[in-house]
Amino acid sequence: MNKTEPRTLAGFMELMPNEQILFEQMKQKIEKTYQKFGFLPLDTPILELSEVLLAKAGGETEKQIYRFEKGSTDISMRFDLTVPLSKYVAKNYGNLSFPFRRYQIGKVYRGERTQKGRFREFYQCDIDIIGDGELSVINDAELPSVIYNVFKELGFDDFTICINNRKILNGLFESLEQKENAAEILRIIDKIEKIGKEAVIEELEKIEVSKKSIEAIMNFIEIDGTTDEKIEKLNNLNIENETFKLGLEELTQVVKYVRTFGIPDTNFKVDLTIARGLDYYTGTVYETFLNQYRELGSICSGGRYENLAEYYTDKKLPGVGISIGLTRLFYKLNELNLIKANKKSIADILIIPMIEDMTKPIQIANELRKKGINTEIYLNDKKLKAKFKYADKLEIPYVIVIGEDEINANVVKVRNMITGEEKEYSFKDISNIKI
Repeated sequence: MNKTEPRTLAGFMELMPNEQILFEQMKQKIEKTYQKFGFLPLDTPILELSEVLLAKAGGETEKQIYRFEKGSTDISMRFDLTVPLSKYVAKNYGNLSFPFRRYQIGKVYRGERTQKGRFREFYQCDIDIIGDGELSVINDAELPSVIYNVFKELGFDDFTICINNRKILNGLFESLEQKENAAEILRIIDKIEKIGKEAVIEELEKIEVSKKSIEAIMNFIEIDGTTDEKIEKLNNLNIENETFKLGLEELTQVVKYVRTFGIPDTNFKVDLTIARGLDYYTGTVYETFLNQYRELGSICSGGRYENLAEYYTDKKLPGVGISIGLTRLFYKLNELNLIKANKKSIADILIIPMIEDMTKPIQIANELRKKGINTEIYLNDKKLKAKFKYADKLEIPYVIVIGEDEINANVVKVRNMITGEEKEYSFKDISNIKI
């Protein structure tokens, strides 16, 4: 019989158990932090009707979507968690309480070209706050607090949440009579860290932006100093444009409340070069970076959008949200040895029976599990040495050996596999085991 080579599709991540344990721990920390802020869980289908999922799609996004037919049904796999959220809110509008605060952690699928650290199947960890008709800008200030708490929980201290407001940029371009070029200018500005100032100027010249406007744009994005100094310099520009003024007012308020939420100035800053989500975000935008590992790119991003579900309903549903690409983040952190997949087992205790009748070992395991102790029983017929080797290999911290002597004496001995120390407990005191 010919054997099929076991292999995994390119762009799909599979982990060893120790790595998967670490991945799950990170995912759980993110989820618990989202819950601390009162976000409600949501799980939407991986498969959606193509006409629903693609209502907004176009260009490169549509090319990357996995799409197929089953019978007469045209089906697509979700490529992010925002479009399914849009559908969900429009569909269930009458049954939801607004502002609707939801989190979703799930896999999404994009058929893009695979490369190191980029995946076709990957986890996104999203939160969004959706308003009914309106949504206070103070919500924009709460999300950096969530980001801050997530990365502190994950064990990071040296990171910066960069904040900007798209209205400030759009207002600047309007004042320079460059409104028609705004999207293209923003795309070019967004590349300044990758290609440098001179290359940005060259690209702006190619789209026929005047020298005077280029000078004003470059002076604007090079505004430097502390957060308060940047806001003061923006005010001192005296730009008489309503969009600019509103954006500056929103940014000032967001900064005020970001501090109120308890985020140190060392962990956030105003960055006037942040211009993400060109066709989507309308106000506050965020990018988060690990300061010593900027090559990772943004590890959490998002912002304010004007109308979440415009392709599904006439109701105006403004919102603000952020997303963490967990699969890519995990891969990169692991590659840089910034995280350690040291835990090889979920079990706290391994019960090793040395008797044929498994009644007592199973009863003891049941008691330990009731106490919340992760307990595994070695059920296979092997020699004692092999059983201890199994515990060693998985680095299970405690072992209980149960043989005829222990049964007759109504006791168990709990061995610490690191120190070799043993503690004896009677069967009736088994629930008092401390590990």
